[in-house]
Order: sequence, then structure tokens, then C-alpha cells
Amino acid sequence: MIYGPGMLESGITFDFGQLVLDCEFIRMIKYTLKGIAVDEESLALQAVKEIGSGGDFLGHPHTFRHMTSQSRSELIDRRNRGKWERDGADDMYARALRKARSILETHETEPLPDVVTRRIRQIVLETEREMGIG
Repeated sequence: MIYGPGMLESGITFDFGQLVLDCEFIRMIKYTLKGIAVDEESLALQAVKEIGSGGDFLGHPHTFRHMTSQSRSELIDRRNRGKWERDGADDMYARALRKARSILETHETEPLPDVVTRRIRQIVLETEREMGIG
């Protein structure tokens, strides 16, 4: 069970940047929980036979087919420190805040079907009547 994405201080404070970070971590955890295939393809047995011990695997087609299957982080910066510093040294939280702001500014949701909005309104009105506030 994953509880509290975006929450700080035991849920007293909510932070959109933290929410984006937590979603990134949750996505990575869910990917890991799917398990890791252990078969001829995932172990690159054919590539190992072709290249041999101590060879260069980076240019092999197998590497290209699988190089993005493990980690596709949007927020983790894997550049070397010098390049990161030359580009402004923004931290992961700063990148998460930018993504949160972008989502808030640009995301458009599909409207709920009328039957759903009518039912929600009906539930609200019934609850208000029951509580004497409607």
C-alpha cells in the first residue's frame, strides 16, 4: 500500500513538488515489483557469445533494444557533475516543481459524462439534506 504522495509533516502539509517526486518513486517501485525476466534475451546470452569476455557491448544491437527498459526517470539527473554544474546545478526538487507547475498550467481533463455529474450532485444534495445543511 502506498499512502500519502505529496504529503509532508504527517499529512499536515501538501507539496506539489513532493507529489511529483513521490509519483516518480512509486513508478520506479511498481516497475521493480513486476519482477525481472531471466531468460536468454534478458541475459543477453547471444550478445555475450558474439562479443566475448571484455568486449564492448555498448554498440551491440541488443544493448540498443534494451537500454531504456530499466530506468526512464524524468527527474533523476544522471549527467556527470561538471555538466550538471555548467547547466545550472538545479536539483531534483526544482525539476519536480517545474513539472508540477507545467501540469497545473497545461493539463486538460476530459469532462465526466453527464450521468456521472448528475449522480454526484444527487449524492451531495442527499448528504446535505441528511446533515441539515442543504
